Order: sequence, then C-alpha cells, then structure tokens
Amino acid sequence: MKLSACIEWLFADEAETFADRIRLAHRHGVEAVEFWRWTNKDIGSLEWALNETGIELASFVAEPMIPLTDRANQAAFIEGLKRSIEVARRLGAKTLIAQAGDDLAGKTREEQRAALTETLTRAGETLADSGVRLGVEPLNTLIDHVGYFLGSTREGLDIARETGRTEIGIIYDIYHSAVMGEETATVIGGDIDKVFHVHVADHPGRNEPGSGSIDLKARADWLVAQGYRGALGLEYRPTRPSAQTIEQTRRLLG
Repeated sequence: MKLSACIEWLFADEAETFADRIRLAHRHGVEAVEFWRWTNKDIGSLEWALNETGIELASFVAEPMIPLTDRANQAAFIEGLKRSIEVARRLGAKTLIAQAGDDLAGKTREEQRAALTETLTRAGETLADSGVRLGVEPLNTLIDHVGYFLGSTREGLDIARETGRTEIGIIYDIYHSAVMGEETATVIGGDIDKVFHVHVADHPGRNEPGSGSIDLKARADWLVAQGYRGALGLEYRPTRPSAQTIEQTRRLLG
C-alpha cells in the first residue's frame, strides 16, 4: 500500500525546514506526504519541493478550523474552503480534511448535526468540478480530543451520505477508531467509497505501528480488500528516527 508521511511529526527532528521534510520523505521511499494547516506554511517552498521530488501531496486541512456544528460559521468556512481548494489544486492534493469542531454548549446534538450536515452539503457544492474532495474526520473523544463533536465513524459516514454529495466523505483514522472501541469492518461496512483517506498510529501512545496493541495490518488489509486504493497516512509521533519507523511500518503492513 502507498504510504503518506504526515510531516507535521515525521522528519520534524531531522530536517532544517518544513520543505526539507518533503525531501527526506522522498529520499526514504515514501510515496506521498501530508500536513495539517496550510496558512502557516510557505506554500512556494512546498510547491518547489513537491515538484523537485515528484512526490504526491495526499491531503491537508481545509481552513479555517472553526466549529462546523455552528451555522454562524458556515459562510466563513465556505470562503476559506475556496482558498483551500486553490492551494490544493496548486499543490496537486486531491483530498482536504475537515474538522467538525467541539460539541457546543447550549445546542443539542440534533441542532449541531443538522448544521454540520448543511455546511458539508454547501462544501460539496463548492467543490463541484474542482477535482478535490473533502473528508470530515471523526476523532476519539476519550484521550486526544475530549469534547469533540464527532467521535463516531458510523455517524461521520451517515452524515457524509446525508449530504448527497459525491465530493463529501470521511477521513478514517484507525487509531482514533480503535481508541473509541470500534471494529473497522463493523463501522465502515459497505461504505468504503466514502473513505477518502486513512490514517494510522498505534495505541497506547499514538506512536508508530508495532509500538502498541492495535492489529493495524488486519484493519488495513480489510480496507484494501473492500476496495480502498488511497494512501495510508502515517500520522504518528515517532519514538525513533522517522526513517526507521517507516521501514518498520512497511514490514508490518506489507
């Protein structure tokens, strides 16, 4: 499976500049890279490094990162999404990542889910014919993102379906899903077409595959068997030099 290094964490200690993380990822045989925010990056230097190496940019976060569970944020998010699409097309990324935002005090889950679904629907309309898709990411609410609205993969998939937009799906993070006690086959079911990108890390610790107890190979193999053809995003905190953890991940998941 094609690997995508999340260079927010991988090669962070080995590279002098953020763009050099792309070069190191390429040097160590990774097929793609990804990162989080784009507004705090030098886009020109990233574009240069991507073109120089020929490595693929798998994904980055659509900004602004504001609660999509609040209708009052809808216009600002859509305007920001337009700019994110422009950057994605410039850098060759086909997938953007959306964060749902925290559970809002004073609003019911039904109200917030309706607002999230409506905003994602509008986002799908904005993405039409751009060649870019948007995946909303369920996150674990037990350890890393206490108070986050969307802790359930199944609910994320249901919301993506409810938009009626082919441009809208989910980012499936095996680590977050496992922390929430989910089984991949059960929560994804027949909705593999809505899984736009996959992240991996082990638990406990959110470190490299093989450092914890999640059967990442079985889960990744199931996704591939169902038809997933995207990259496997390495979004973990390495406990050893990044290149060593990538080699270990290839052996473990190969």
